Amino acid sequence: MAFEGLADRLQNTIAKIRGKGKVSESDVKEMMREVRLALLEADVNFKVVKDFVKKVSERSVGQEVMTSLTPGQQVIKVVKEELTALMGGEQSKIAVANRPPTVIMMVGLQGAGKTTTTGKLANLLRKKHNRNPLLVAADIYRPAAIKQLETLGKQLNMPVFSLGDQVSPVEIAKQAIDHAKKEHLDYVLIDTAGRLHIDETLMDELLQVKELSKPDEIFLVVDAMTGQDAVNVAQSFNDQLGLTGVVLTKLDGDTRGGAALSIRSVTQTPIKFVGLGEKLDAIEAFHPERMASRILGMGDVLTLIEKAQANVDEDKAKELEQKMRTASFTFDDFLEQLGQVRSMGPLDELLGMLPGANKIKGLKNAQVDEKQIGSVEAIIRSMTKEEKQHPEIINSGRRKRIAKGSGTTVPEVNRLLKQFEDMKKMMKQMTSMSKGKKKGGMKFPFM
Repeated sequence: MAFEGLADRLQNTIAKIRGKGKVSESDVKEMMREVRLALLEADVNFKVVKDFVKKVSERSVGQEVMTSLTPGQQVIKVVKEELTALMGGEQSKIAVANRPPTVIMMVGLQGAGKTTTTGKLANLLRKKHNRNPLLVAADIYRPAAIKQLETLGKQLNMPVFSLGDQVSPVEIAKQAIDHAKKEHLDYVLIDTAGRLHIDETLMDELLQVKELSKPDEIFLVVDAMTGQDAVNVAQSFNDQLGLTGVVLTKLDGDTRGGAALSIRSVTQTPIKFVGLGEKLDAIEAFHPERMASRILGMGDVLTLIEKAQANVDEDKAKELEQKMRTASFTFDDFLEQLGQVRSMGPLDELLGMLPGANKIKGLKNAQVDEKQIGSVEAIIRSMTKEEKQHPEIINSGRRKRIAKGSGTTVPEVNRLLKQFEDMKKMMKQMTSMSKGKKKGGMKFPFM
């Protein structure tokens, strides 16, 4: 989970100061010592840590905190604001050319996930921004990269421009842009060649592609899990190419977060997108303020809402609400809801977006078992249509058949049936309470 180690350390540190009615200079010093250690352990650049601690310390012992009615809360506000500023302040949006197509050069070393990220970004542009992108296979030194991009294009039902591996990348870029203009495609994503390390030949070629294509964006794709090395790579590419943005891949697997917290300060290049999984929709715009909130355990409700809006069918949600009110909720409805929730992303990541989820008993350090959810789905799919509609008919013989068909055990089937029955009872009670309120009965704050 992204920033897990850093988040735990910082949240424990700020918890000590949160409720203080008076904050002394020694309190701030002690807190900053913990914050410095937490950031260094997260592999954040040493100079970045030094500057961050200095800014937070100066503001925390300044007028804005000392004269505050809630100084403990004010210190936390300062930490959040400086953490947000460290990662770039505001979201840096993707460019849009005055005259289409908008050209994006995707650059990076081998192994960072550049080709897959090119496909993911094109998918995001189409789904979220209603654009028509063209994928361009310009990595002629690795035939597998051309084939990979063509495969991604088929999966996404998206055009891929390729001239094979015998034509220069400069010529491929030139013809691709002409093709995009002719076909009225509004984004061109050029997947350039990568190397195992930065060398003069690679940079010369990239500079030639840049000179000819005049890109609106040059995105460096780097692996967040390489920590400080990712920052060094970004610095080198930026010095020679003049980057406009960074895309961090595998952020979901980076428990430290050093790259995300250092890149902006060291290179003055904004992080524009982050990869959070292997699926082709597992990419999202980088919001510094939202990420700072996540790190400090304040949640990220806006991203959670956006994910829900993108993945949950509104009409079906209203229909489900009606079924819950009338207690006519079935296993078919339950299965559909599971699918919609899972399409929003890994469940432990969704939990991390809930404010204060880390403080709720049983949720802190909770590992959501995706396999267990898969077993639940398998059990429901092994039921007949009649059993899904009327689970009360499922006797011992049927339970054995369902267990065998789903590759589970009878106790697991029994547990699911019991949980489902309890859930329906709870829905019925809530409906009764709601009716009681209308008749002047007991009132509940959530009704």
